[in-house]
Amino acid sequence: MSTRVFLITTALAVATATCVTAQTPNAPTRASLDRVFADWTSKDGPGCSAAASQDGRPAYEAGYGSANLEADVPITPASIFHAASVSKQFTAMAVMLLAREGKLSLDADIHTYVPELPDYGQRITIRHLLTHTSGLRDQWDLLAIARGRFEENRITEADVLDIVTRQKELNFTPGAEYLYSNTGYTLAAIIVHRVSGKTLRQFADEQIFKPLGMTHTHFHDDYTMLVKGRTSAYEKQKDGWHVSIPNYDTYGATSLFTTVGDLLKWQENFRHPVVGDEALLRQMQTSAVLANGDTTGYGLGLQVGEQDGMKLVGHSGGDAGYRTYTGRYPEHALAVAVLCNASTADPVGLAGKVAGLYLKAFAKPTPAPKATANLTKQELSRFAGLYVNQTTGAPTFVTLTDGGLVVGRQTGPALLPVAANKFRIGNSEWEFAPNGDLVQRFLGSPPRHLVTLVKRDAAHPSASERAGYAGAYTSAELGATYIVAASDSGITLRTGTNSPMTFTPAYGDTFVGPFQIEFTRDQGGRLTGALVSTGRVRKVRFEKNP
Repeated sequence: MSTRVFLITTALAVATATCVTAQTPNAPTRASLDRVFADWTSKDGPGCSAAASQDGRPAYEAGYGSANLEADVPITPASIFHAASVSKQFTAMAVMLLAREGKLSLDADIHTYVPELPDYGQRITIRHLLTHTSGLRDQWDLLAIARGRFEENRITEADVLDIVTRQKELNFTPGAEYLYSNTGYTLAAIIVHRVSGKTLRQFADEQIFKPLGMTHTHFHDDYTMLVKGRTSAYEKQKDGWHVSIPNYDTYGATSLFTTVGDLLKWQENFRHPVVGDEALLRQMQTSAVLANGDTTGYGLGLQVGEQDGMKLVGHSGGDAGYRTYTGRYPEHALAVAVLCNASTADPVGLAGKVAGLYLKAFAKPTPAPKATANLTKQELSRFAGLYVNQTTGAPTFVTLTDGGLVVGRQTGPALLPVAANKFRIGNSEWEFAPNGDLVQRFLGSPPRHLVTLVKRDAAHPSASERAGYAGAYTSAELGATYIVAASDSGITLRTGTNSPMTFTPAYGDTFVGPFQIEFTRDQGGRLTGALVSTGRVRKVRFEKNP
């Protein structure tokens, strides 16, 4: 899109104590942009740094809120943030540069470079790592399950490698599914080091950041290292804001430190390559395809999709109190970056609103779903119940309320009826089949295959049955022991020094709480152990102690 459209309106700079302007936007008006961040302008709270570029030229930069609540330092466009998973595209670029030089192959078995990983009987490639199709269990979920809490002590690359190499199973056959896994990118960073002889921090600095003039960007490999100009991060609790900063040195999946201005320099590289070339960058922005032909919406370190009918390539991130996003609308040469230091911030939504002000003439918003069928409470009651994903075992509760069907045990997002047995929720359609199955159809882009959930009877174990689960359960894969006890309505789990976690019955021998636990039995019905699952880890085995 031509910048002439935006030069019609003269931007008015609005300077306040909590909004630091680095550059006057070309258009639309600065006041409109500031309103997008109206909730983050208090000097007594955290906030965001934001920037946009049009046709490769800076169009808008601003800072909102406080970078450090204890020192009363305002956020500016030059403020440095921990960018969380925005890091992944840079790790992918490092791997791609080595592949272009012929020093590794994306389709090589990762055991070539990380031989200490177990042999799962399945070939896992570097490409699987970068597209989240490896089947490797996620490192953060593994550590959280093992510790019973996440905020225990410093986490290093060695900690991650230790727990990953003890896993005896994969989540799924490599290439068969897409499931976001940070493990793949930590391993990718290790591979860069072993192939190039340089740490990812050194390699990226020499091959990516310096050539692009990203002078305020680095991979942070030392938790204790001083970084001038960096922000602190915060989590909202009942009594106000509390410090919430990542406690790890591991990087590749995360730990990029950067500014919004540097991210826009990176985005411009996709239009006019300085690092890499058009073929390499095209690969990064192409959605992976699974063995069954399904698309994933994820390329190599980048999410690929649409917003309001416009192609969008970008990535979000969230670690501790940091929330981040940068994206690009390639058809309109617009790039946006939003970095926030508050756990309650939504940089994806904020970036979308910023882009919407610039691309309003081109956007074709999808109308919000509406109820188009009028079903009686009796008709709706047929669909209430518990539905289980046969692959993951994850339960979905559908509850009938006075207002209609909702997703959840008591309250949750509404299912909007559009036919006698079809409902809309977000960007998906749910169809209740005559046999009792629930078929979920994704309506967004790129398309996905159908997902089928099977209806199950909800479990209501008696007090004596709940007591039967009590005991100690140990996982060799995690090096952890859980103490299970009965509670008034379910069970509790505790490991190490963490407080007991409460789990409620779902179906069969499965309970849900901070994660999902399914107890196992032998043919005689005797409890033998348990399988623990999260959204990114499936069925880690625990054995019941004698």
